[in-house]
Amino acid sequence: MSSTANTKIAMTDEQFAKLERIIYERSGIHFQASKKYVLESRLGRRLSELEMENFDPYITFLTIGPYRDDEFQEMFNRITINETSFFRNEPQLDVFESNVLPKLIEARSDTKRLRLWSAACSSGEEPYTLAIMLHRTLGIRLPDWHIEILGTDISEKVLHVARSGRYGQYSIRTTPEVALSRYFTEDGADHVLNPDIQSMVTFERHNLKDRLAAKRHGVWDVIFCRNVMIYFDDQMKEQVVGMFNEQLADDGWLFIGHSESLRNLNTSFQQAPYPQGFCYQKTRV
Repeated sequence: MSSTANTKIAMTDEQFAKLERIIYERSGIHFQASKKYVLESRLGRRLSELEMENFDPYITFLTIGPYRDDEFQEMFNRITINETSFFRNEPQLDVFESNVLPKLIEARSDTKRLRLWSAACSSGEEPYTLAIMLHRTLGIRLPDWHIEILGTDISEKVLHVARSGRYGQYSIRTTPEVALSRYFTEDGADHVLNPDIQSMVTFERHNLKDRLAAKRHGVWDVIFCRNVMIYFDDQMKEQVVGMFNEQLADDGWLFIGHSESLRNLNTSFQQAPYPQGFCYQKTRV
């Protein structure tokens, strides 16, 4: 056993600055100096697993060599919290289902095509929730529509969970009973999403800093990006929101987290008049 296994490994300010820069450059997530203890505590066990006695060789491991991308993924999974569930923040989702979705269905009645992007979707609960809402809103009309729902995240680990469609009790804690009985099947302690809902969503690894990759997916009618911009500084927020603006249809909608805001950012969005919606549209000239 490594001698570091039961010993807390301290992180110097210089080491923190290097790690913070690596994380920011690769993901856009900004750790303030006051959060040094978070990196120190969450990565200490990883150093023990790698039998490293301090953070210097770990920083080298992240920047040089054939395993740097794999290790960044491992590190990212440990320093971020994927807090999500089905039907999370139901008042906001009600705005989407009751106000926004009917407008889009009417506006797309000729093409019968709708495209939704769930950015930073974690383990898939959000895009699957959107699929359920579209399924029950369109009803018997659904086969006539071409629906595309894309869930993306920087972490391949959480996307693996998403693709499985299998969830524990914590993920379904905010799911209405009627949706639970209609769209899930119990399998032991897990709830498995019905195949017809799973088939409506595709998943892909994507870094929100990658504007070129976003462009390749074309134009979206709705973008959900909730509870990730709280980790960004203003510069990164403007970059991401600017990218969303480019990828949204002229009458498209952007939904953000209830603790987030585009206020004081240089963006081309205006907030929609739904108090619980936390949603935006492009500014009409």
